[in-house]
Amino acid sequence: MICKKLTSKERPTFPRRAVITAGMPYGNKNLHFGHVGGMFIHADIFARFLRDRIGKDNVIFLSGTDCYGSPIMESYRRLQEAGYEGTLEDYVRGNHEDQKKTLENYGISLDFFGASALGEAGSIHRQVSAEVFRTLYKNGYIRKMTMPQFYDEEKKVFLNGRQVTGKCPIPGCTSEKAYADECSAGHQFLPSELIGPVSSLSGKKPVLKDVENWYFDLEYCIDTVKKYNDFLRKNTNTRKYQLETVEEFLKKPFLYVPRKYIVDLAELAAKLPPHKLTDEEKKPSVVFAFENLDDRDQAKNVLDAEGIHYTSGKTLVPFRLSGNVEWGVPFPECEGLKDLTFWVWPESLWAPISFTLACLKAQGKEADLSRWWYDEEAKVYQFIGEDNIYFYAIAQTGLFTGLQVPKGEVPDMETVHLSHIIANRHLLYMDTKASSSSECKPPMADELLDYYTKDQLRMHFMSLGLSSKSAGFKPQVFMNEEEKNGVDMVLKDGNLITNVFNRLIRTCFYGIQNNCEGRIPRGDVSEQIRLMTEKAVLDYERYMYNHEFHRISYVLDDFIRGVNRHWVNNVKIADATNDGEFRKQLIIDCLYACKVMAILIHPIAPEGCEMFREYLNLGEELWDWNAILEPVSFYIADLENHQLKYLEPRVDFFKKHDSQLMEL
Repeated sequence: MICKKLTSKERPTFPRRAVITAGMPYGNKNLHFGHVGGMFIHADIFARFLRDRIGKDNVIFLSGTDCYGSPIMESYRRLQEAGYEGTLEDYVRGNHEDQKKTLENYGISLDFFGASALGEAGSIHRQVSAEVFRTLYKNGYIRKMTMPQFYDEEKKVFLNGRQVTGKCPIPGCTSEKAYADECSAGHQFLPSELIGPVSSLSGKKPVLKDVENWYFDLEYCIDTVKKYNDFLRKNTNTRKYQLETVEEFLKKPFLYVPRKYIVDLAELAAKLPPHKLTDEEKKPSVVFAFENLDDRDQAKNVLDAEGIHYTSGKTLVPFRLSGNVEWGVPFPECEGLKDLTFWVWPESLWAPISFTLACLKAQGKEADLSRWWYDEEAKVYQFIGEDNIYFYAIAQTGLFTGLQVPKGEVPDMETVHLSHIIANRHLLYMDTKASSSSECKPPMADELLDYYTKDQLRMHFMSLGLSSKSAGFKPQVFMNEEEKNGVDMVLKDGNLITNVFNRLIRTCFYGIQNNCEGRIPRGDVSEQIRLMTEKAVLDYERYMYNHEFHRISYVLDDFIRGVNRHWVNNVKIADATNDGEFRKQLIIDCLYACKVMAILIHPIAPEGCEMFREYLNLGEELWDWNAILEPVSFYIADLENHQLKYLEPRVDFFKKHDSQLMEL
């Protein structure tokens, strides 16, 4: 099924089964706030919602540690130089366990958190990787190519991707943190295009030497990816900026040549392979567009011979599958090429399939894999950061289509089984893009829990609107006094449940204890509250379907505060008139609303909602969305004798952090 665009009042339809993935963190680091707040919390909220919406047995939420690749090797090398005595596997395992613990601390409810190099999951991943290569090879998408790789002449060694740094060659990109074939902003290019390469081993400029490897013919898939992107744009709720990012790469190979280097444009154009020339008078460069990469590379040779500078435009380039990095998934021997490993990016794309298989195998259900990944009644949702759009929305589209449709056949992009990609924008730190490898070091995720509860942080990160714009995370506990301006937004967003919803729940329970002998009064919900509730539920469900999490926070804020005002305004009348029936109606209204609120907040702040359920003395059936608009009496066979758990004074269902209580 597709994630269709909804009409103005259409109620969404969800799949029968769903796999939810959150991008895999590298095995060389603990998790900083961006990993958790920028992606994992959103994925977890959606996974928890789907468990309530379609049944927990119909949802698999998974992620894992990306164990292989040059970033891990480079970090391990530096750690060894500092005296670390453990093996590379020890190093990765330690980081994997730390990541797992951090996610647990934030209430991330993964059904499976694997590691691509460790244990049963690692073994399955190696088998899946070999099978992927064999299928793509059989389907005609794999070719052997000789491409240049950086070589450090002083150290006498080929350099892996992260052992070379330079400047990104893509026009308009400001990244000074580019590696052998990709930059920190996610742009892809050939090693020969990197500007100012430097070896991290010797500090010297490396040379390029030709090396033979296996490549996926991503350039061939440009029409397939474009057709699919157009289909998504017309028919689905895929994020607009994500589609536009993909579109930027779906152009013919370009070369930009600054005018100042051109003496005679006609003479230069005549020396180049067939091309389309764009010469706009006010632009500083002329643009040569070629039909394929081979023609573009021939043009580069001409320009190099003439001593003319140029830059390359975004386009699809061959997607490398293999390499000579020792720490990697073994690559099958084929056509005389042996002792290779998979490049980390492609194997990380199918790692979720490996992890799903490992998860199912642990349940004795490994034969069910196709029911989760290739069934019309199932859907795979993948939450990522915007820097990885190229890999998940472009390279993965080509790879996964190639696994299903042999080369030469025209794929029907409406029926090929592909994931629904949900790319969040950047979560900034104090309005600056931060990463563990940048000068601006972000706080680690575990550090935040020394000052805020996980519920406060989950509410805040959900509200930031990363579906459409980058947003700054500005926790005041990390600011100097002179930098603080206004309220701490983490606390403000958390107050909706720690203050307002807490008070509303307590009001209901104390009202029942004081006026109804601890039993839920029988009666119908008022029209005003019923209509308010129905609107909140429909809006919430639509925004969850569209993964517009910040709009969910607006719905909850309006609903909770609206019902709270309903109580505050009317309880004064009940007190003034001593009208018992009117007070009873208020209790019926507010308890009903609190029941629905708890179902809506359950995916976001589950522990307090579970506590509410326990005080109602109800079972897990409370979370079933099929009955979300039913009255509380619907869940109770004998309402007159159903006793609520007694609520002591000042009990909090959603707690503040101890440090905040000390300040009070």
